[in-house]
Amino acid sequence: MTYKIAGIDVHKKVLMVVVLDASTPEEKPQRRRFTTLPSDLRRLSTWLRERGVEEAVMESTAQYWRSVWLELEPYMRLQLAQAFSNRAPRGRKHDFKDAERLVRRLIANELILSFVPDEEQRSWRNLTRMKTQLTRDRVRLQNQMECLLEEMRIKLSLAGKKRDTCSRPGSQGWNHP
Repeated sequence: MTYKIAGIDVHKKVLMVVVLDASTPEEKPQRRRFTTLPSDLRRLSTWLRERGVEEAVMESTAQYWRSVWLELEPYMRLQLAQAFSNRAPRGRKHDFKDAERLVRRLIANELILSFVPDEEQRSWRNLTRMKTQLTRDRVRLQNQMECLLEEMRIKLSLAGKKRDTCSRPGSQGWNHP
């Protein structure tokens, strides 16, 4: 039985893809180059599925891997390898060789893999981060507004009172110059 694995060397504008059969790794790998444009990512997905690829491994190079991950996630098992665990011997960079090395090291269990949460967990994390950032922005804007009002010698709060309670002009909490 064949179990095909794709190695993807991810760059900003180009992807170098190698497909190997894990049961017969001595066979010549299939190689293909794709760009990172959305239309080409769809072609990559189709090409891998046509070859019966069940698993793909790529390096965690900056943020460039994310669009590839999102395109392939519904169709196959994905692995994200930390870049330093796939270092080549010194010399020139060979992108197809790097992609092939990713597959061979994954088969040999020599890669250090990064955890990438599933789609639902990523959504919850993004919502939590957004809520936290909105809270920080609100507090920052409140502090800026209070500073501006104090520069104009207007006090909205007195010691011992809640900070976000506002009073009417002429009552406690408002000081006019």
